Amino acid sequence: MRVLFITGEFPPMQGGVGDCTNEIAQALSRRGLDVSVLTSVNENAVHDSQTAPLKILRTLPHWGWSQRSAILKTIASLQPDIVHIQYQTGAFGQQPLINFLPRFIPPPGKKNGVGVVVTFHDLLPAYLFPKAGPVRDWVTFQLARGADAVIATNEADYARLRAQVRGLGKWLTLIPIGSNITPSAIPPQITREKLRERLGVREDETLLVYFGFLNESKGAETLIRALYDLPKTKLLFLGGQTGASDATNVAYLNQVKEAIRARHLEARVIWTDYLPAEAVSAHFYASDICVLPYRDGASFRRGSIMAALAHGMPIVTTLPQVSPEPELKTRAEKMDAARLPKLPVLRDGENALLVPPDDASAIIIAVTRIATSPGLAAQLSGNARLTARAFSWDKIADDHAALYAKLGGT
Repeated sequence: MRVLFITGEFPPMQGGVGDCTNEIAQALSRRGLDVSVLTSVNENAVHDSQTAPLKILRTLPHWGWSQRSAILKTIASLQPDIVHIQYQTGAFGQQPLINFLPRFIPPPGKKNGVGVVVTFHDLLPAYLFPKAGPVRDWVTFQLARGADAVIATNEADYARLRAQVRGLGKWLTLIPIGSNITPSAIPPQITREKLRERLGVREDETLLVYFGFLNESKGAETLIRALYDLPKTKLLFLGGQTGASDATNVAYLNQVKEAIRARHLEARVIWTDYLPAEAVSAHFYASDICVLPYRDGASFRRGSIMAALAHGMPIVTTLPQVSPEPELKTRAEKMDAARLPKLPVLRDGENALLVPPDDASAIIIAVTRIATSPGLAAQLSGNARLTARAFSWDKIADDHAALYAKLGGT
């Protein structure tokens, strides 16, 4: 079976969608599938030996309408059985071409027909133009309505997508993502104590860690407000700060840094910038508590929370959003809902401490509870690792291969 992934970002570009695509593509390749990746031009990609045996096509200078012909020519040249779009509007420069691309690809059953699969990493709409309003959501869901199969990464997005594709004969399924950072042991020459010393963290201080790009939806400013009133506590911003895809992240980074300066917290905030995966893993183990105060609620679509779970971190995060489930009227809809995989959930006091969004006081209380209770910290850590076991890349790849087979790939 030949599979072509289309993604706006791919390593070495910084971004969770690119990392996720690479993990899935590599796992599918190990299963014998012939996998190619069509992605953006990247001057830092000197060679792609690290992604072998994948065929990486870094040919798209941008994702505007003028690139439609180039994309379709690549598809015609490779003749894949499956075209799989890894969708997040920021990764495609918020350009709407990708939302309508399935309309231009011959469907299965026709000459040179190809099955089109779309994974929605989130449902954030493209910007388009000022005051676009409802048109933005309409454009986003055109991608789901034009594809042959649709993958949601979490139950809330699944519910919204089901309302859009109901009755259209699409395959809709829920396949989560895993952690883009594989837990690895700290090298013998770098103990936890030595790494904390390098970071300037004293033995009697608590080290909080925030992992992931800074984005307005992730609530870092709330964390800064909490840090101000947490004694003997420092904060580590781990990894790249803004990523390569979303230009608005840079403006938000400046807001966060201004909030730090306004509270004179510069000496208590540590920045690493981008690090290799093994270094990210080491910094997790050097930290005490992971705080991820998402404004839109914790979700398993977030690679940062998946990494924190995989590393067994005691986690403080925000209450997951609960999307209203559409009424299931037909027997087929009820059977579809029953076939959904039973994924773990975040439970307060079990595998995380959950707080309301934008609530610095609640973060302070949760962090203090963990910092003063070794038993609670150990319980959260152990249950986080257990939760992460349900999200292995091997299982995720098996689910993708099964979906491709349903679409008629051979």
